[in-house]
Order: sequence, then C-alpha cells, then structure tokens
Amino acid sequence: MTEGPDILPFLLYALVVAALIAVTLTAAWFIGAKARHGGARTLPFESGVVSVGDAEEMRFSIEFYLIAMFFVIFDLETIFIIAWAVAFFETGWRGYIGASIFIAILLIALVYEYRTGALDWGVKGRFARAPGAPRYAQADTEATGA
Repeated sequence: MTEGPDILPFLLYALVVAALIAVTLTAAWFIGAKARHGGARTLPFESGVVSVGDAEEMRFSIEFYLIAMFFVIFDLETIFIIAWAVAFFETGWRGYIGASIFIAILLIALVYEYRTGALDWGVKGRFARAPGAPRYAQADTEATGA
C-alpha cells in the first residue's frame, strides 16, 4: 500500500493561520473603534502645521496637476530608456532605432508643451504662440489693458 502525501499538517497550519487572521482583525476592529475618534486624532497631520479650513475649500492651480502629469510621463520615459540600456547588446540596431523613435516622439511632445505654454506658470491661459512671438505676449497685454 502506497502512502499519499500527509495533508494533515497543512490543514492544521491553514486552520491556525485563518484563526490568527480572524482574531487579529476582530481585535483591531474593537480596539481601533475606541481610538478612532476624538481629540486631535481627527485632524490631518501637516508636518506640525495647524490646518486651516476644509479640504473642499482649497483650490489648487491647474499647473500643479500639469506638472504632476508631466512628471509621470517623463518618469515612465526614464524607466523605458533604462530598460533599453540594460538590454542594449541584446536588442541590437532594432532596439537602438526603436529607442531613438521613442525619444524623438517624447521630445516632440515636450516641444509641443513648451510651445503651447503648458510649462509657463506665469501665463493664466494656454495658447499657441506664433513663431517669433514674445513668450509672454498674452500676459503683457492683459496687464497693460491693451
């Protein structure tokens, strides 16, 4: 008679793990419920600065979100270029040409962002500048009232 795998230790281990998880979650629910409210626990921590107002009252400028999106885009570019550099010898000329096209497309996107004013924090609206036009032509005309 052949012996099969002994499953009893595994079942015992799984039962102990499930019981431990249940006890931990139940204890955290009851202990955490008492400490969840009251005092300074409900205030957001802002590096020691006393918060003023509600989060709904805060209005961030769109530039913050644009810079965050640009950071994510160009951070991903860095990751892809590093991955290409690691596999440089394996990819050969096809990889080099592919990486060059990828970098060229991202450079075109960066030039487009620059030309439309997406990187200008002083300009309140994005616009397409004519070649040779001053960089802050729209902001200057608004300031002078012309």
